[in-house]
Amino acid sequence: MACLYLVATPIGNLGDISPRALETLAAADFIAAEDTRVTRRLLMHFGIDKPVVSYYEFNKERSGEAILARLLAGESCALVSDAGTPAVSDPGEPLVRLCVAHGIQVTAIPGPCAAICALTLSGLDTSRFLFEGFLPTDKKRLEERLTCLTRHTCTFILYEAPHRLLRTLEALASCLGSQRRIAVCRELTKLHEEVLRLTLGEAVAHFTQREPRGEFVLVLEGGVPPKEAPFWEAMSVQEHIAHYEQQGHTRMEAVKQTAKDRGVPKNEIYMQTLR
Repeated sequence: MACLYLVATPIGNLGDISPRALETLAAADFIAAEDTRVTRRLLMHFGIDKPVVSYYEFNKERSGEAILARLLAGESCALVSDAGTPAVSDPGEPLVRLCVAHGIQVTAIPGPCAAICALTLSGLDTSRFLFEGFLPTDKKRLEERLTCLTRHTCTFILYEAPHRLLRTLEALASCLGSQRRIAVCRELTKLHEEVLRLTLGEAVAHFTQREPRGEFVLVLEGGVPPKEAPFWEAMSVQEHIAHYEQQGHTRMEAVKQTAKDRGVPKNEIYMQTLR
């Protein structure tokens, strides 16, 4: 039956692959892989012998059409990325859209995801988060993206390569402030897994002295939402008191609440009403 299977593979530890993922890889007619060498090593480790075709960023249009043709002919395809869940910040996304547009069934075989793994380890707020993937390399587009990030109050997640890490941390510190908290997650699920929980300023200092190595996921604390101006800010003291009186409070109750709102002694508010 024609179907595109999105198969999550380990992000480091081979023990994290699921039985269902192995069953799907073994049952599919062929496998589309971001890096065929990486995928063939994975398949060999688990004793799976299946045809593997190349599907990556620079051949996704041509290869995508070829994969679609085979699916339309009734074959099934298992799509994998180099590591983790395909179609998240990788070329699998346009292939999914292509299949959906042509009525091909698409289903996910869930499993490891570096972004979610890092989020759970970060120690930061996990109730609301934004996945940003890789930041742009172009300076102008990078500045625009960072400006957008300053408006977010939720936790956000970035992927970064070691050779760009320090530059990215410096840009984040410049834009978001050196005191913004960050979890720098390196080599997740692998032998040398490391999670550094510090401020952006401390992260810049750390990687200035230590060469970054491995693959990184950055989890950043969201910004503090701006405080809303109190409803009474533009009111005079008399108008403030009248506001409470109109709600049915006595004069003394209104004076007391006005004083509480403004953080001053009620006698001071009362003397102003006399003047």
